Amino acid sequence: MASWCVLPCAGAQVASYMITLADLPNVLTSWLGPLVDNPRLLMAVMMIVLVLIGTALDLTPTILIFAPVMLPIAVKAGIDPVYFGLMFVLNGAIGLITPPVGTVLNVVAGVGRISMHSVIKGVNPFLFTYVLILALLVAFPQIVTAPVLWMR
Repeated sequence: MASWCVLPCAGAQVASYMITLADLPNVLTSWLGPLVDNPRLLMAVMMIVLVLIGTALDLTPTILIFAPVMLPIAVKAGIDPVYFGLMFVLNGAIGLITPPVGTVLNVVAGVGRISMHSVIKGVNPFLFTYVLILALLVAFPQIVTAPVLWMR
């Protein structure tokens, strides 16, 4: 088996265990609760928190741990669940290409037999673009919600 994948995967598993042990989901709920009155600010703060979490945790544990915590808060603030889900997954995609865990970065470095530094340098323009799109969608949620309303 490829040894380059073992360390990041083990690190993500330990991080998810520590997050659960530290009761971070309940702490997060208490922090985000007061922002329910301002949905755009709440969404911006949630996205910042998820970007930070995505740098240390893989996509699957992030979804399993934080989606059930954040979705009820978002719905209570009046945020469309489809919009929230799209933003959550987009944020997870950013986490997959963000060091230090960056699962996709590790796979590309291993398969391509190139240094992690080269991979990170090559992905930076795409990472910047993803963050810009995330900020744009937080500022203008109608970009996502208007087509969803047309389909309903």
